[in-house]
Amino acid sequence: MAVATYTKSGTKASTPAKLDKKVFGIEVKNHELLKSAYLSYLAENRPNSARAKSRGEVRGGGAKPWRQKGTGRARFGSSRNPVWVGGGVAFGPTGNENYRLKMNSAATQVALRQALSLAAHEGRIKVIENFVSTEGKTKPAAELLKKLGADKGWSVVVVDSKEPMQARSIANLPNAKLTSAAYLNIFDTVNADTLIITKTALAKLEERLGS
Repeated sequence: MAVATYTKSGTKASTPAKLDKKVFGIEVKNHELLKSAYLSYLAENRPNSARAKSRGEVRGGGAKPWRQKGTGRARFGSSRNPVWVGGGVAFGPTGNENYRLKMNSAATQVALRQALSLAAHEGRIKVIENFVSTEGKTKPAAELLKKLGADKGWSVVVVDSKEPMQARSIANLPNAKLTSAAYLNIFDTVNADTLIITKTALAKLEERLGS
């Protein structure tokens, strides 16, 4: 499979890059696997910061509201009972919940190959010789993305390994993200309108997912 290749300045190269069919050309048959991997990624990154106080943690309720017998009312031992206003929460979130969805690494790799194959089929992948930023300036990075036609929508730049200046040049672009080939995930692959992959990152991706 051949894909359009660009120089580091953003001009189109004469020789297109070739994509490994084992990674970018597989037939997507199991859409449920792709969905499961996507949901697993979301669950992995879901925060569990919600927390409610139980009846033993809310303030007050030390004295019995009224005596046990003789009032004609229902018996209560504490005004912090969950059925009372201002009482504790029964079975509320504790902050220790685990929302992870278990998925083995082999299935995750197959799902990522499927996502990359869909991106290649839809023409969302572009290969660049190198992504260089010596000063970490945002303007040259924005101009490069514009030359590549990746200034509209969400763009993900995949490099061999992230360098501080590269990350700095992309950090202030609201619709772009920099990631390394070792950490490219299914969420970014599915949601990216354009995947810009350097040649060295492409080799690492094919090495990571080819087997």
